[in-house]
Amino acid sequence: MQDPRGVPACFSSAEKIAGDPAAVTRPGQSVFISTYRTKMADQCRFITITWFKNLLLHGLSVAVDGPPGLPESHCTCKVELKPWYFWRKHGCKSFTVDEKAVDVFWDLRAAKFNGETEPSSDYYVAVVCDEEVALLLGDLKKDAYRKTKCRPALIDPCLVSRKEHIFGKKKFCTKVKFHEKGGLHEISIECKSKTDPEMEIRIDGHLVIFVKHLQWKFRGNESIHVNKGRLEVYWDVHDWLFSTGLRHALFIFKPNLPLTSSSRSMSSPSLSLDSTPLSSQTGSSGSAEGLNNGGGPSKFCLFLYAWKVE
Repeated sequence: MQDPRGVPACFSSAEKIAGDPAAVTRPGQSVFISTYRTKMADQCRFITITWFKNLLLHGLSVAVDGPPGLPESHCTCKVELKPWYFWRKHGCKSFTVDEKAVDVFWDLRAAKFNGETEPSSDYYVAVVCDEEVALLLGDLKKDAYRKTKCRPALIDPCLVSRKEHIFGKKKFCTKVKFHEKGGLHEISIECKSKTDPEMEIRIDGHLVIFVKHLQWKFRGNESIHVNKGRLEVYWDVHDWLFSTGLRHALFIFKPNLPLTSSSRSMSSPSLSLDSTPLSSQTGSSGSAEGLNNGGGPSKFCLFLYAWKVE
């Protein structure tokens, strides 16, 4: 996995999003990137699913790790959902990984996006190799297995990380699952621009982090509790305060225990502020291990790139 500040190499409509998050410079372009760990072509590999949307284009990119030892080598399939190309909303594309055929099937004809970049229902995206469905997204699972004529994989894929690029002026909101089988949690981040800037982070409407004197605490972390689960939150808002133009801040949410949809009651966060760079604070966030469904520590991380637009 890459450094927490990096972004997997995937495609947008007119530009390639490289390791530098500053490559995303177009306000209004939404990018959601989910990385899964699974077994494919006789190797444990990462599959990266990218949904992107701007004023002209809505699309999907599927990237699979290349041969071991070549981390920068990706095999990529790109699907553009232009409104005047209805037939492109379902189909199949193929490429090879280590000389093995990989097929990507999708059906987004009836997909409900509800104004979001990712669909919420009535769709499937399936990645197939060696007559197994290595990764299956969406709720039309029966349709996917019937179309691919392949069996489910013996090993369930694990969601390792999710990266989102969101734009705003003072307030930034998103919804996310901290666990694949859990419910959606609403995260809101608000930076109050005063003589002495302050920052609020809320989860499901509950104030869980409040930072005073943000100009002195522009980097830090806190541990908050959601029912019986603990969530580590890291932030770096240096560019918000001290740079000009289109500026981004980085927020990392790392659950130590899987959080469920019933995790609504918030306890008082334990304060642990410091100015240590995020890259050193989160050295284990890029672990190749997946979610531990048995109740042990989770290796999933959510990375939010919040872009401030004047």
